[in-house]
Order: sequence, then C-alpha cells, then structure tokens
Amino acid sequence: MERIKEVYEEHKHRYGYRRITAQLQHEGLKINHKKVKRLMTKMYLYVIAIRRKYKYSSYRGIVGKIKANLIKRSFKSVMPNRKWYSDVKEFHLNGEKLYLSPIMDGCTQEIISYTLSRRPVLKQVMDMLEHAYKKYPSLNGLIFHTDQG
Repeated sequence: MERIKEVYEEHKHRYGYRRITAQLQHEGLKINHKKVKRLMTKMYLYVIAIRRKYKYSSYRGIVGKIKANLIKRSFKSVMPNRKWYSDVKEFHLNGEKLYLSPIMDGCTQEIISYTLSRRPVLKQVMDMLEHAYKKYPSLNGLIFHTDQG
C-alpha cells in the first residue's frame, strides 16, 4: 500500500491503477491490477481527470447526395489514373495542428498532388484538385474516391 501511494504521489495523482500496476510489475513486484484497484479505492486514491482536447472530425452526417460506391473495396488498379483516393489527415507537430490532403493513384501508389494547411477548409481540397488537374488535364474514366466526410 505504501509503494502504491508513493507511485501515485510521484506522478502527481495522474497514474491510475493500470499504470501503477505496470510500474510495480516493472519494479519486480508480482501484483494483480484488481488488487491495486481495490487498494487504491480503499485509500481513496483517485486519478485527476484530464480534459481531452477536441479532435477534428469532418463528418457532419448526410449532406447532399451520396454517390454509388464504385470502388467496392477493390482499391488496386491495373492502369494508372483510373482510381484516385483522397482524404484529409490531421497531424500534431510541435504543439500545432496541420492538415494534409493528398491524392494517391490506385495503380502506382504515387502521390499525384497534396496540400498542407493549418485549418481543414474547402480551399485546401480545391487547391489540391487544381494541382492534380493541371498535371493530368484529360482523365477520362477516372474514379475519384474520398471518404464521406
């Protein structure tokens, strides 16, 4: 019980029973997580709740028409420039959020075009599409697949 309290205090009340159990097991003590949880409850040791940061989600339900799923999980393509895929991905770098929006070819796995932005806005996606269409002006029979967000 003393060591549980020490680990709890050492980590400023942020370690719960799972992390304390892992710490104790790392130190060579054979102890079950249920026992640690029971002892922490007995000693009134509770973790300080840390508020999670908001995670960006572009999905806002059904907006507009949903096109038929032409890909049907067949992501490989036999010929280049027949299937393109795109999505917006959030990255955390040096405490800052960046949003990457690439287009990938289904045959060659080549990145056709991409844009980086500090905010996920429509202009970012439109710029990415403009770069791609300047590079490949005639794209007859192309299927451009994105997630619904």
